[in-house]
Amino acid sequence: MHPERKPSQSAYWRGVFRFEAGKIAPWTGLRNAIGVVVPLAVAVLFGHTSGGLVMAIGALNTAYSDVRDLYPQRARRMSATALLCGLAVFSGGLVAQNHAAAIVLSAVFAFAAGMAVALGATAGEVGTITVVTFLVFSAEVMTPGQAALSGLLAVSGGLLQMALALAFWPVSRYQEERNTLAELYRELARAAASPAPAAEAPPASVQTTRARQVLDATAPSGSLEGERYLALLSQGERIRLTLLALARLRWRMARVESAETGQTDRALSLAASQLDLIANVLRTGGSASGAHLDQICAISEALRDGRDNDPPDQIQALSVDIRHHLDALAGQLRFAVELAAHATPGGLTTFESAEAKRPWRLRLAGVLAILRANLNWRSSNFRHAVRLAVCVTLGIAVGRALDVRRSYWIPMTVAIVLKPDFASTFSRGVLRVLGTLAGLACATALFHVMDPGPAILIILIGVFAFMLRCFGPANYGIFAAAISALVVLLFAATGIAPQMVISARAANTLAGGAIALAAYLAWPTWERTQIRQVLAIMLEAYRRYFQLVCQGYLTPSVSASRELDRGRLAGRLARSNVEASLTRLKTEPGADSISPAVTTLLANSHRFIHAVMSLEAGLSTSPEAPARAEFRLFANQVDTTLYLLAAALRGSVIPEKDLPNLREAHHALIQSGNSQIARYTLVNTEADRITNSLNTLSEQILGLVGEPILAAAGF
Repeated sequence: MHPERKPSQSAYWRGVFRFEAGKIAPWTGLRNAIGVVVPLAVAVLFGHTSGGLVMAIGALNTAYSDVRDLYPQRARRMSATALLCGLAVFSGGLVAQNHAAAIVLSAVFAFAAGMAVALGATAGEVGTITVVTFLVFSAEVMTPGQAALSGLLAVSGGLLQMALALAFWPVSRYQEERNTLAELYRELARAAASPAPAAEAPPASVQTTRARQVLDATAPSGSLEGERYLALLSQGERIRLTLLALARLRWRMARVESAETGQTDRALSLAASQLDLIANVLRTGGSASGAHLDQICAISEALRDGRDNDPPDQIQALSVDIRHHLDALAGQLRFAVELAAHATPGGLTTFESAEAKRPWRLRLAGVLAILRANLNWRSSNFRHAVRLAVCVTLGIAVGRALDVRRSYWIPMTVAIVLKPDFASTFSRGVLRVLGTLAGLACATALFHVMDPGPAILIILIGVFAFMLRCFGPANYGIFAAAISALVVLLFAATGIAPQMVISARAANTLAGGAIALAAYLAWPTWERTQIRQVLAIMLEAYRRYFQLVCQGYLTPSVSASRELDRGRLAGRLARSNVEASLTRLKTEPGADSISPAVTTLLANSHRFIHAVMSLEAGLSTSPEAPARAEFRLFANQVDTTLYLLAAALRGSVIPEKDLPNLREAHHALIQSGNSQIARYTLVNTEADRITNSLNTLSEQILGLVGEPILAAAGF
């Protein structure tokens, strides 16, 4: 591991205060503001302001889960958020009179919010909002009937917000991403059809750069779609390199006037047609087809049959190189076809339907499985959950001991500021305090200059709700300023004097921020120094899981279901730790050179683990068949590859030539046994996925650890 390197002070503060213009969301801000204002305006009109306020709070909290996604996923997430908000309102009002119960439930909600980080950044934010809602309403004494009614009103406000989000959702999402990738694959098709001489610039350079910029700015981080788009870009880059190598070999073959030149040209022409098909799928959303892959493989076999028995010469060496690259190209194209098929809205629906049919224990993204895997001290998410629960409880105790007005703002600030890493906690702490003071100053000025009536007050609430959701994602300081002013205005709508709210809010925010920052004084580490180790642990966990699955094929008479369950859980834990680490890494200033590469690497690792899980599922769904010696050899080479890649991440120097030739091992595997046997067919297919994903990971990891710029940044 590289020694810890901290960014310069100026670079750090630029990262804290940076404004990410690409995250401005005017349409989201508009519809979320409407969702907050409409129930409040209707309630004020009919004289039920308090009920309208609860609905507005439910709509505001549900708005935090209004992020880029497909309709079904978004509906599920926003409806779940609305229900959680209603639960928080109901339970908070129910235990407000019982201090002991309120403290215990606060700790439970805080722990659950901390564990939600394991499910992704959006789930973590929803968990935080749920805690905040509970803390606010645990200060409002209600009867059971009032608590139930308030909970239903909060859910209603959230569902209204969800309905607006779905109604305003554009018909064709992620079209820009698909079009950009289609341009890249179209350019790769042109490069395959007309190989450029070595003296010319590499093909598709502009399209590759453009695709990277678009995906970095718009692809939903951590989502299924985002990972597919990144994987498509990664495969496009690999295909580009393979085409360059084939073009070089083709020109060398032409100089010696070999008969194999025509076969190479034919293979490149077929590759061009296949790349055109992929581009059309991405652009139009049609069905994907690997129509030309078998023909490319047939040409590779013809080169193998025609030259393997000849005496060694220059032409034979060139033929072997071309054959290896054609094998790799076929695997890369096969992967790209599958990704393109699942990247369209229709393909995603098909994939989700197929995923839903699998046993829950074999679903990679299973919520319960991920949480179960993280319920131990080795999980960074679990440690964060415990720390958050303790600090929220401490905030409640401090507020009640000091007997300050609206003391729930202390633990509320703790819940909002405290994050799994020092960098984002410190950034949020600073921006929370400064933004709160700025928002309160703005609210003070508004009430000093004017005495707004109900209509003006509702308009101002809409303006600040719009700022919160439109500009808040671009900078947390703007978010904090907008929410602080919005809270004052919401209280004013119920008749509470703004001066009482402003002073209490300022003092309690400072106290809560201090507690959250103090909680991290003992852990001032930079995530960039941890990410390599976390990735290595993930590869080792995947290696162990792969070993257990292979044992099921090599020794089918031995049952190892418990070991498989433990291996799968260990893999999930390791993967969720990498995802959490990556989320924290992205918040660190100076990590821009590292996080995109790690994101792509993680996305490609999913193809490997999906293939292994399919192999495990095949143990129970395919009839037993004698184990092939070629499968044992292939499994050993995969095991060695994972071992060497983990060692490279830990700092060992691993030359590329030391890595096993997985493509040759896979070729030997598919040539062995009867291809009509169901188990052999399954293994051959998943072995191809494993080969392609590990070859991709090998290129990425060896490139990353050997890149001087990234090494200097701490990778």
